[in-house]
Amino acid sequence: MKTFRFGVIGCGLMGREFASAAARWMHLTDAKARPEIVAVCDTNPDLMGWFQTHVPSVAQATTDYRELLANPDVDAIYCAVPHVLHAEFYTDILKAGKHLLGEKPFGMDREQNRAIVAELAEHPELIVRCSSEMPYFPGAQKVIAMAASGEMGEILEVEAGFLHSSDIDPMKPINWKRMEHINGAYGCMGDLGMHVLHVPLRLGWFPDTLHANLVKRVTERPDGKGNTVPCTTWDNATISSRVRTAGQDFPLILKTWRIAPGESNTWYIRILGMKKSAFFSTKQPRQWQWMDYQGSTQSWNTEDLGYGSVFPAITGKIFEFGFADAIQQMWAAFVDELAGGTANGFPCASPAEAAAHHAVLTAALQSGLENRVVTVDYD
Repeated sequence: MKTFRFGVIGCGLMGREFASAAARWMHLTDAKARPEIVAVCDTNPDLMGWFQTHVPSVAQATTDYRELLANPDVDAIYCAVPHVLHAEFYTDILKAGKHLLGEKPFGMDREQNRAIVAELAEHPELIVRCSSEMPYFPGAQKVIAMAASGEMGEILEVEAGFLHSSDIDPMKPINWKRMEHINGAYGCMGDLGMHVLHVPLRLGWFPDTLHANLVKRVTERPDGKGNTVPCTTWDNATISSRVRTAGQDFPLILKTWRIAPGESNTWYIRILGMKKSAFFSTKQPRQWQWMDYQGSTQSWNTEDLGYGSVFPAITGKIFEFGFADAIQQMWAAFVDELAGGTANGFPCASPAEAAAHHAVLTAALQSGLENRVVTVDYD
């Protein structure tokens, strides 16, 4: 099995999730290749120390990402750094000739994203993708397959959302995602927007016009040092958009909420059609729901899916699929593409999809600030 040697830039939560997924690679039964983490970079030595303790293959640990990029033993990079650094880091990664799986939003704003896309155009030999793991849940794949089949008939409405609740606590200490100069003016949309737009964009459903309601409820937070500081990003965004494509004309509702009472980490997609409808939520990770309307009784059906993944695994079909599995499936898709494969038909979010999601978020920010309907400009 071919091995691709990875460097991790940004050794926080999602970097550790990648390390866990790589350590469990034998879980997959038909992988063409495997990842091996050989280098790590972070400004926090303690975070790098976790990798040095738990990942024996790590041979380089540095606080300077340029030193990591100069390492000839690194084939590809996973980059998970604050949004403000995306343009600088991602373009340098591409200039160094490294494949890249980068965290969303793939640039703090549209200007940064355009700089990344321009540099990528100079390196067509590189595989570059944007992180987005939730569509790899089996229930999400069921909804996507039904929508792609065309069997749903005329679409009535689509709603996609990502809901958190931890920010409802005003005493939660501030972090960089609540600071506009680091997170970006999108606020919650920049952090969660790719999650809610990945499936609609993959299905070819590009919002034409939209109106956004942006909510900022918590205006200051503790800084962890005994002081209170401004909290400058949007907490919640509800985007009402219109999709007109391929003979379809329907509303697409997008929700990126960091203050959603009672929600832990809920991702969902609901598609209502004239012939069939479908729904999946990570609240019930082993189930999906669908309705097949034949002109008589309208009744939702619920199916327990068990473990049916894009990339086959050793887990028995009766068992439950979870977040760590979705992460590994996303990584399996990326590594499969590195090895010349097709990601088993469902690649990670592409740079083109990331650019399109920036077009939507840019329009949504303008709409929210000006309280008007805005046409989305996809260049």
